[in-house]
Amino acid sequence: MQRSGSSPTAPLPATPRRIADDYVDQLAELNPVIGTLFGVTPDADGFPDYSPAGHAALAALEHATLARLDAVGEPGDVDERRAARLLRERLGASLALEEAGENLREVNNIFCPVQQQRAVFQLMPTATDEDWAVVGRRLRNVPAALCGYADSLRAGSARGLNAAPRQVETVVEQLDAWLESDWYRTFVAGCPEAQRTELAASADAATAGLADLRAYLSEDYLPAVAGTPDAVGHKRYRLSARLWTGSDLDLADAYAYGWEEFHRLEREMRAVAAEILPGESTFAAMQHLEKKGQAIDGEEEIRVWLQELTERAIRELDGTHFELADPIKRVEARIAPSGSAAGPYYSRPSLDFARPGRTWLPTLGATRFPVWNLVSTWYHEGVPGHHLQLAQWVLVQDRLSRFQVSVGSVGAATEGWALYAERLMDELGYLTDPAHRLGYLSAQMLRAVRVIIDIGMHLELKIPAGESYHPGEVWTPELATEFFRTHTGTEPEYTRSELTRYLGMPGQAISYKLGERAWLAGREAARTAGGAGFDLKAWHMAALSLGSLGLDDLTDELAVL
Repeated sequence: MQRSGSSPTAPLPATPRRIADDYVDQLAELNPVIGTLFGVTPDADGFPDYSPAGHAALAALEHATLARLDAVGEPGDVDERRAARLLRERLGASLALEEAGENLREVNNIFCPVQQQRAVFQLMPTATDEDWAVVGRRLRNVPAALCGYADSLRAGSARGLNAAPRQVETVVEQLDAWLESDWYRTFVAGCPEAQRTELAASADAATAGLADLRAYLSEDYLPAVAGTPDAVGHKRYRLSARLWTGSDLDLADAYAYGWEEFHRLEREMRAVAAEILPGESTFAAMQHLEKKGQAIDGEEEIRVWLQELTERAIRELDGTHFELADPIKRVEARIAPSGSAAGPYYSRPSLDFARPGRTWLPTLGATRFPVWNLVSTWYHEGVPGHHLQLAQWVLVQDRLSRFQVSVGSVGAATEGWALYAERLMDELGYLTDPAHRLGYLSAQMLRAVRVIIDIGMHLELKIPAGESYHPGEVWTPELATEFFRTHTGTEPEYTRSELTRYLGMPGQAISYKLGERAWLAGREAARTAGGAGFDLKAWHMAALSLGSLGLDDLTDELAVL
């Protein structure tokens, strides 16, 4: 309350960073999962409104935020300018997808509401009775959230905006796995004894919501979308690719770059494979490593092995190639829950570091884990990859907007850094073992192949006439599956999961390699400008402290550090 005779406190002037922070606050009200993801609202127990009304509310917030941003004009301060450009680009990309109705057919195997409503529970605190009470309330909110999601799919189908059957069938398979494992009951099994009955009932309510969604998808939605093609075409692809890269891409250039990298990596892989299995093909060498190379037996044993790999990287990179603050040195290796997609992934720390960053390994039911292709993957997911970048953003958040360190992330900047991190570890001599280096090169090849087949399948391009693989034929999922497996050495189940991922999230798969290209170009420009005085460690730390950037800005910003 204001005391008599005192002057009211004048509101702080609007700046792009304050507008961005306001947007995050308002977004967290519309989407309580965001509060949990970043650890700013530990008592959040709701979900976003996944219905058409929820999408309309989000669009209204985005329009209002852009209007506020327009009103402040072009900032002179470089930090404010960077914050403004990111906010404008990200909201513009989101609105373009919403206006095209893409959120009314959002079905895929990693990032759609189906996976979000389960993944959030893995991020919730469970240390106290009150923590578990919040878990119970959120479990009971699962059915309504999934009903809203089904309402959006119905609205999309009524407008002819359908997901492809392949995506629907895959999500139904995921739901089957979760239902079979009684995932929610298993999750709450570790709760305090006094809350066990109540939480079991809450878990059963959430499970019933999953069963209802599964029935709708398999019995109603899947027949309605029969015949919907996997390929999305140029217009939809460009919209989606902008979301993942922060740029309106030259897709012909990107497709050509994918082939250039493919041929470069093919030569390198052939040379390393000859060290492992002389006289045999690269594919044979990869299969040899998969079946007869070093492997770790047991889920807990591989988790410990990955944890030790990450901790060793932290010890050896700190003070030599990076400067790591103590909170960043805490990262946990975890086993992913059943029903996850096939690829390893990372979950970032909360904004107060109370919840650490975590790397996750899907086991797909396996108990034996070849390590030839896991070493560089864990550099990608952990340190110096995703964890180092995203945890550093948290560390320097006082210099940035919360938008820049959280919901404003651009896939090309984060995945590009993680792929650059793998390359850096090769440059630093961490991948001299032929098996580990072939694993690294196969991971690079996977990302190059992604560029080729993601653009090729969705735009229905022809395979160049000069290629040895089905020259002149139009890319199809079947051709892409054979091409992918032959050149990456992955198992059939992983290959299937990956192809489904690319077809369900157009443009996401190309963000890795195109992002890496931008990081490398920025480093080379900075090295050239700095000459003999260029300090790679200082450049790394400055680059990691920029916050999120899209591809339209990334190379230019990195070049001047």
